[in-house]
Amino acid sequence: MDKFIVSARKYRPQTFDTVIGQSHITTTLKNAITSNQLAHAFLFCGPRGVGKTTCARILAKTINCENLQPDTEACNECNSCKSFNDGASLNIHELDAASNNSVDGIRALVEQVRFAPQGGKYKIYIVDEVHMLSSGAFNAFLKTLEEPPAYAKFILATTEKHKILPTILSRCQIFDFKRITTNDTVQHLQEIITKENINADKASLQVIAQKSEGCMRDALSILDKIVSFSNGEVTYTNTIEHLNILDHDYFFKIYQCLQNQDFATAMLLYDEINRKGFEGDMLLSGFAEFIRNILVCKDEKSVKLLDVVVGLEDKYVTLAQQASLSYLISILNILNESELNYRMARNKRLHIELTLIKLNFLKQAIELTIDNEGSLVKKKIIHNNPVLKFKQIPSLQVKPKFASTTEEAKLYVQEPTIKQVKVTTPQQTENNTKTASTTTTSSNDIPPNNINNSGNKRLLDILREKAGDKYNVTAILEAEGLVLEKLKTCWHNYALTLKQQGNKHSTVKTFEIAELEIIDDLNFIIKVSAITQQKFIEQEKTNLLQSIHTAFNNRAINFTFQLTDTLQQQDVPLHMKLNSKQKFEYLANKYPLLKELKEKLNLEIDY
Repeated sequence: MDKFIVSARKYRPQTFDTVIGQSHITTTLKNAITSNQLAHAFLFCGPRGVGKTTCARILAKTINCENLQPDTEACNECNSCKSFNDGASLNIHELDAASNNSVDGIRALVEQVRFAPQGGKYKIYIVDEVHMLSSGAFNAFLKTLEEPPAYAKFILATTEKHKILPTILSRCQIFDFKRITTNDTVQHLQEIITKENINADKASLQVIAQKSEGCMRDALSILDKIVSFSNGEVTYTNTIEHLNILDHDYFFKIYQCLQNQDFATAMLLYDEINRKGFEGDMLLSGFAEFIRNILVCKDEKSVKLLDVVVGLEDKYVTLAQQASLSYLISILNILNESELNYRMARNKRLHIELTLIKLNFLKQAIELTIDNEGSLVKKKIIHNNPVLKFKQIPSLQVKPKFASTTEEAKLYVQEPTIKQVKVTTPQQTENNTKTASTTTTSSNDIPPNNINNSGNKRLLDILREKAGDKYNVTAILEAEGLVLEKLKTCWHNYALTLKQQGNKHSTVKTFEIAELEIIDDLNFIIKVSAITQQKFIEQEKTNLLQSIHTAFNNRAINFTFQLTDTLQQQDVPLHMKLNSKQKFEYLANKYPLLKELKEKLNLEIDY
């Protein structure tokens, strides 16, 4: 029995023209060879199985070919081409960076670069999966990659370009390989089954191409498995059975049930799918892709995006003409939300059934929002009952800042100017310390008619006439600015309060020696001589400010601290000023015998 070779190796391209789906790469490389403008380093990056290593080998063989063809292809007849085809070429070296990713491996490669090629023009080094190299290996490779000998060419291949150091990228010509399209994959598979005398319908090849997701190596591996599974007869049925793919007929049936609001049949179809071993997320993702295909068929411009098995295009177009755009988008939203929450659901089956229930009654819900003329029904706007009512408020006439009198303020009504006043009950007047029980009445509480008819009559008189004996009407006192004498009095009174508490002697002493200085009407400075004194006052800041605010009827007053150096320096004892060496010298000068003792005993002083 002949030795079996998998299709991915047996039908591996040997020339640039046989490379599938990468014409933008092969054309550039052929032009570079023709014009003799080959770079010293190439980087081939892209998804797996799209031809990176294959193109690297073809390039290596072509530039060393002794009889280059007019179409810039290798002749496959010269000694260089034959040795390459037999895997015995001494000028082409392949290195797997995944297993040789250390600095030693790269140093061995660098050592080989020094030797000129034997029987060829170039010495080519192909480093596959180069992103697996360690940081040290990359750094050891930098200098050689930047300035190699004229005969050395490096071809690096990787699937993860973002993992390569920028210093490596800047030294290479970068070629980005793209995924192979479904049509190119199907065409290549058709050529292979023709050469192998395999019976396969186009629908099964399209399923294989879609399952490979642009990877030709995966497509060929899948084909080999299905050929072995079906004994050479590849059909659509055994292909979806082997690949565990949900048949598109189920999606058409479920969609028809949702259109007819046949909930029972839809549930039975899901039960049949579940008994076949398909997980719920496969149903959700497959049905979402089915609805997406219908959606792209709504517009003739986007029909080319339809990627389905041959013979189904007309069915999708027919469904798209019958379905409304809002209905399809609503289905996609429900499916997307259900797929995101599927993993968190404890009862997977119930989760899918609830999704089918939503989809079953979705069409009815959309119809309820559309009137007989086919337009969307909008909520009516009721103008008779606005949510908020606004009333014009007269402007305020503000008296000059910091009135000089603490007596009752003179409030005059000059249309349309009204000032705020306090309205309190007689009981609240007795307990005037409880400020929270007072309420403020503005012009909104006073009927405007009474004010307009009063002329220049005092506002207090108007309020007293209206309130009678039920309320005591008093004016709000004006805020006062800082006055040093009054501030010192308030400061002294607060210190007496602390002294009466009996347990804050240090704080009381700090209050007594602190100095006050007014900056402006709202700010003053507390001068202290130490940080500890500042901390004592800061502990009382809240109560202190409340006392000052109450005294001046002004809550904007605040203070800051200033450290002074007016205190006289205290005398420090001599032994605290001197260090160890100075202390010994002082004692030696005072007591000469001490110095003599040190010299005779040959003592050393530990300073």
